[in-house]
Amino acid sequence: MSIVVTGATGKLGRLVIDGLLAAGVPAGQTAAVVRDKEKAAPLAARGVELRVADYNAPESLTGAFAAGDKVLLISGNEMGQRVAQHGAAIDAARAAGVALLAYTGVLGGPDADFDLAAEHKATERLILDSGLPYTFLRNGWYHENYTENLAPVLEHGAVVASAGEGRVASAARADYAAAAVAVLTGEGHQGKAYELSGDVAWSLSEYAAEIARQSGEDISYAHVPAEQNLANLTGAGVPERFAAILVDVDAAIERGLLAGMSGDLTRLIGRPTTPLADAVEAALKG
Repeated sequence: MSIVVTGATGKLGRLVIDGLLAAGVPAGQTAAVVRDKEKAAPLAARGVELRVADYNAPESLTGAFAAGDKVLLISGNEMGQRVAQHGAAIDAARAAGVALLAYTGVLGGPDADFDLAAEHKATERLILDSGLPYTFLRNGWYHENYTENLAPVLEHGAVVASAGEGRVASAARADYAAAAVAVLTGEGHQGKAYELSGDVAWSLSEYAAEIARQSGEDISYAHVPAEQNLANLTGAGVPERFAAILVDVDAAIERGLLAGMSGDLTRLIGRPTTPLADAVEAALKG
């Protein structure tokens, strides 16, 4: 039996692998499902087993999982294709007889009514229909969704969005990775759906104020209509389909759909979630 992480060379996947090894899971019992073996060479150098497979080639997934494995299915990033991709992985996991399939979905699960959630909800339904033992890790927004793109904020002196004064209970990517590790290495998580979010919900006005405090620059929050937000994003080179999804997420934030604080994340990781201020500090230093 191995603990298997799909998308293991991605930002979240790498952190999960790090967390598994730090938790004492032997490298030989840790497997990484990857598309690019060369990109995964650092994992192999640490003794992690590589299983090469591609969501878009279902036949390649035949050897990705084995009976008794605990699998973390990290959602893909090819929007519009994810349901078919995830379905291929779910079928392969069922055929192999895995002991647990954990899936990284979105906060709110079936109650999330924004566009970004649609493929996650469809994937959860496929998992339920498969009959596999499952755990749903419904991740909220990441700090890094904002802090990894501070350059234009500092350049223009503004956080520009169409989220009104809606609040976001975000957490660090490392917090979500730690929750996945807790589920994969612990017991009693089968059949559970965890609503994962940060301990504090903040507004974009507060986020702008935090950047201003730490940077010493004059930074404010500029709320713009959704149409202007979309034009700003596409004008900055964001593909129109993805820009529309981001604008729709802002509308969801304004409706309070990413502000939920269930406490599930803190309980799983056994500590408070990382404060937004820490992520801003790291981004400014980086």
